[in-house]
Amino acid sequence: MQPALFVSHGAPSLVMEPGPSRNFLCELGPKIEQQFGRPRAILCISAHWNSATPLVAATAKPDTIHDFYGFPEALYRLRYEAPGAPELAARSVALLEAAGIKAATDPDRGLDHGAWAPLLLMWPDADIPVAQLSVQPGLDAAHHWAIGRALAPLRREGILVLASGGVVHNLRSLSRGGQGGGTPEWASGFTAWLAEKLAAEDLPALLDWRRAAPHADLAQPTDEHFLPFFVALGAGGDKPKAKRLYAGFDHGSLGMDAYVFPGGA
Repeated sequence: MQPALFVSHGAPSLVMEPGPSRNFLCELGPKIEQQFGRPRAILCISAHWNSATPLVAATAKPDTIHDFYGFPEALYRLRYEAPGAPELAARSVALLEAAGIKAATDPDRGLDHGAWAPLLLMWPDADIPVAQLSVQPGLDAAHHWAIGRALAPLRREGILVLASGGVVHNLRSLSRGGQGGGTPEWASGFTAWLAEKLAAEDLPALLDWRRAAPHADLAQPTDEHFLPFFVALGAGGDKPKAKRLYAGFDHGSLGMDAYVFPGGA
């Protein structure tokens, strides 16, 4: 059985910037295979695909979408040419519909950098089929947790549920001088709260994070980068046992924590 996994994908330039966060993601793919076996396919929930209702990409050969501006030219030349997973897309939609969640496939969507950037580091050979799932910023954490619960059976079918967002994502607060800069208390306080509530299995507090978490409005000015986390949380089971795989900050306050949910789905 594959796990549910949440990673913080950081800035697009992470794939080219040496540092602890990049090193962690480079080592993560082999570690997942060592512990859980090689995924048959990957369902990637990206913060960078937003839609009113869940959409799953059924593209046979997904394009690499460079959905960012102002970065070095070398970054725009990168391609992640993993095969698509149309059958996984159809299976995911069927599971969501069976749970009463309206969903559909998208025949054309490629992989945005929320998907291909971490995958490029984790599985650089691009030889595992990938389907991408959108998030709904107009809907709450409970909606995304329910999506994860509906998709949890995929894990028993050899599918890695990979949620990609950011545990703290406030671009206005970044230290622009590179990786340096101190981490503000509001950022570290938010990640500490998250770790504490996960350890306590406090699902009500987690789902009410916007009101319950300290500094939530600073840590997540908008919801989309935190919503993938709740899909992974839901896919982790009724009482998911979370293990924090990585904790740290890039550019001062860009939270890069990662969690795995290895338990029964």
